[in-house]
Amino acid sequence: MRLSLLDRSRTRSDEEEGTALVHTVERAQQVEAAGYHRFWVAEHHAVPGIASGSPAVLLGAVGAQTSTIRLGSGGVMLPNHRPLVVAEQFQMLEGLYPGRVDLGLGRSLGFTEPVRRALGRLESDTESFAAEIAEVRAHLAGEADVTAHPRPTAEIPLFVLATGAGLDVAAQLGLPVVIGGPILDAPELPERLAAYRRAFRSHHGSSPMVIASADALIADTDAEARELALPEVWAMARSRTTGMFEALEPVAQIRRTTWSSKERQRVEKGLDATITGTAETVSRRLQQIIERTGAQEILSSASTYDRAALADSDVRLAELLLD
Repeated sequence: MRLSLLDRSRTRSDEEEGTALVHTVERAQQVEAAGYHRFWVAEHHAVPGIASGSPAVLLGAVGAQTSTIRLGSGGVMLPNHRPLVVAEQFQMLEGLYPGRVDLGLGRSLGFTEPVRRALGRLESDTESFAAEIAEVRAHLAGEADVTAHPRPTAEIPLFVLATGAGLDVAAQLGLPVVIGGPILDAPELPERLAAYRRAFRSHHGSSPMVIASADALIADTDAEARELALPEVWAMARSRTTGMFEALEPVAQIRRTTWSSKERQRVEKGLDATITGTAETVSRRLQQIIERTGAQEILSSASTYDRAALADSDVRLAELLLD
């Protein structure tokens, strides 16, 4: 079982936003030492709680401070970019860090309508998404009408973030999928994955592959791990009220805040959805996901305010899955 990490460069309430990017690089170094296979970064635009708006730029910094871990995006949102530019950016990364670069592709639009307008795209249909992925692949393979440079010396693997119709697109193009969030608990997921595997059209010998992304946090007790998940869950619950996805806050500060009944319900539901606990508890829940999905790899996407506790959890997760 491979273990990888998606770091969203979450900001913290008492720090400059740029500090989140420094921490992303530091976390990449830490998980490389722990044996993680990939380190992926995210693309979010005009979101107060996330500092990562350009995966290619951030991966350049991560690559310079690491030596073996694979570097990738979770993901580049194709509606925001021209396929040629995406290919050029990741071919540059491949030129700098040969044999280490992945390219995860998604179709999510901006966080709000004003952001979507600023990005120049208000909608993205499945057909356009599939066509744009195919165009990126053609550029990477040197098969497009124009040639992207620098030419890569090794193949850059593509991955599809399987939200919405992403599973169908991945099967059509013969690409691996990354699944996470609410879809992991959807009753229809096993059948949808079975359909993905049945419909898979191999491309140059490719075969179906599933990566399961989950928020996983380990601590000495189940209660302590659940508290570690609170800052992220609280930010999400608050966003439903304020419309703003805010920086991570300390647990003690959150507990001092007066919660509305709806916020309390959302927090409890969010905490229940995270994979938290002792190593034994987390192992049991991850095994359930692996058995349900047939995933060949776990992509941890957890975050919390306490950086030391997060680093400790990352190491424990590696000891759990990689030993």
